[in-house]
Amino acid sequence: MHCHYLMKGFLFLLFTVFALPGHGQLIDNMASYRTIQADRYFRLHYENDYFSETDYYYTQGINLEYVHPAISKFPLTRLLIRANAKKAKYGISLEHLGFTPTSISHPEILKGDRPFAASVFLKTFAIVNDSTHGYRIVSALSTGVIGPAAGGQEMQATIHRWIHDTDPLGWNNQIQNDIVLNYQLDYEQKLLPYKKYFSSTAKAGVHVGTWSDKIYSSVSFMTGLFDNPFQYFSRQHRLFQVYVYEEPIINAVGYDATLQGGFFNTSSPYTISAGDVTRIVFQNNMGLVLKIRKLNIEYFQTFLTKEFRTGTTHHWGGIRLGWSLRKFS
Repeated sequence: MHCHYLMKGFLFLLFTVFALPGHGQLIDNMASYRTIQADRYFRLHYENDYFSETDYYYTQGINLEYVHPAISKFPLTRLLIRANAKKAKYGISLEHLGFTPTSISHPEILKGDRPFAASVFLKTFAIVNDSTHGYRIVSALSTGVIGPAAGGQEMQATIHRWIHDTDPLGWNNQIQNDIVLNYQLDYEQKLLPYKKYFSSTAKAGVHVGTWSDKIYSSVSFMTGLFDNPFQYFSRQHRLFQVYVYEEPIINAVGYDATLQGGFFNTSSPYTISAGDVTRIVFQNNMGLVLKIRKLNIEYFQTFLTKEFRTGTTHHWGGIRLGWSLRKFS
């Protein structure tokens, strides 16, 4: 209960700071509009800027997610915010992210452009839901690596051979190897009582660690046919659901390793200086979700304002495919 009031205060503070006036929020499977009403499921997430007919900046993200009650016994979950089994879901995911400048046909460093970077990490997470008070708390710990060890060059080269039959150039100038150790904490609160065809929530969160340091706030809207994402947390009520969502986000960026280089390793051949990083970044997520019994399908588009002084706006799209492992009651 004390944690609940503390997070409400944090939410109020963030909206007070940002209502008047990033490295944005990338793969986020834990928002209420992406809820799968089961406590055990698989989900595959793939996003790429080819969905928006571009090929630069945040160029690709892949996430393979598994949720199951047994994960609550993993040692790393002891570092997460936990609750009893009826109010919490526990999961792990393997995530790979790739970033490039505006051109991948030059072997030399493109000054004033985005650095090449790739990251791979294991994310351990918990989602605590309170249907009575209409809030959820998400905590996640990411452990992995940024740099050549993440295999970004090899992955992009393989994809481009499939599509273009040419190799991307410039990866020898990428952000060098360093440790990814990051903690995420989100608080999401419903704004209005649940209506049959409409839902709205507010969210505030923070990322702290060697990969990303930022705070952010957002408001999300859902309309269509769907279960109450707070009430039916681990049990699907409707066998068919279809809805659209919209989520504008404001990010206040403190540190971004994909732009500024690793937290410990400063040997990267090219980075964006701290003075050129954009500190306030706006992002908008919108998408369509279809749920048919155990199958979950989502298509989405994301827009992001520029992340550094000499950069530009960016947008990408993606899909999510989920499969519930729980029988219907």
